[in-house]
Amino acid sequence: SSRSRDRPVVCMSVQQVSTKKVAVSPLVLEEAKEPPLHVFKNKEPYTGTIVSVERIVGPRAPGETCHIVIDHGGNVPYWEGQSYGIIPPGENPKKPGSPHNVRLYSIASTRYGDFFDGKTASLCVRRAVYYDPETGKEDPSKKGVCSNFLCDSKRGDKVQITGPSGKIMLLPEDNPNGNHIMIATGTGVAPFRAYLRRMFMENVTASSFKFGGLAWLFLGVANGDSLLYDEEFSKYLVDHPANFRYDRALSREHKNKRGGKMYVQDKMEEYSDEILELLEQGAHIYFCGLKGMMGGIQETLKRVAEERGESWEEKLSKLKKNKQWHVEVY
Repeated sequence: SSRSRDRPVVCMSVQQVSTKKVAVSPLVLEEAKEPPLHVFKNKEPYTGTIVSVERIVGPRAPGETCHIVIDHGGNVPYWEGQSYGIIPPGENPKKPGSPHNVRLYSIASTRYGDFFDGKTASLCVRRAVYYDPETGKEDPSKKGVCSNFLCDSKRGDKVQITGPSGKIMLLPEDNPNGNHIMIATGTGVAPFRAYLRRMFMENVTASSFKFGGLAWLFLGVANGDSLLYDEEFSKYLVDHPANFRYDRALSREHKNKRGGKMYVQDKMEEYSDEILELLEQGAHIYFCGLKGMMGGIQETLKRVAEERGESWEEKLSKLKKNKQWHVEVY
């Protein structure tokens, strides 16, 4: 344990998890009946401060992903599953004299932040770079403006925040014994890290949400070095074996049953009967990550449903009507 800005840092590394549940504050954050929305607008953003930027992938991972902690001083509260807007510095090249457009990032921490004091928020950001298909060389002129700004930031740098936004991915807490199936590709795991910290890490004495259901995470990445928060999730398996399941799909290391690359939908297919049964029983299912993931997932679920003699279209319609189906892709 070290100290940051005169506050105790209980968990400096995103890869470390305390066995004992961590006390959080201020518990007044539990009292709101509705999620905060658009507290800060695009034209009047809040100026936050970078606390830390940590690379969280190994050397063999394609690309770089960073865990970024931002101090908002408790002034930009949010709920698990919401997003922050970030306005990178500089001028919008398409609108001279105007700032850059807002980029949305799912928040990877609970409302109490990584320091459990309600004053920070964490983002999981993959640096966007472009490689020329002819030369194979990186073209800096086409790199992602906001992701590179965030990944290059240093402690003390200022960052313009808008939001929070989003209600689709909010974690339903009306039934603490409910079941939650989470499907993520890459940095799409961000909101699920927040869910799991709330379920298993934090001691929220003022909340009625004492989780006793099943949380099941499917995470798809390229290889073992690309796994995000893996030690954190693996520890939940040890500490909460009855309430947490964790399945990884490593496309460059694992093979599916047909001998092809293992994508997250292939890993889901291995447990398709269980998944469909849980959905029938009222489980919520969440998808977060690249937009391209949804086609393969829908095809897999449709095929499995038809093999069971069921109509996937009818089942999907029912899930959406019951608000069990949550999708946030980009």
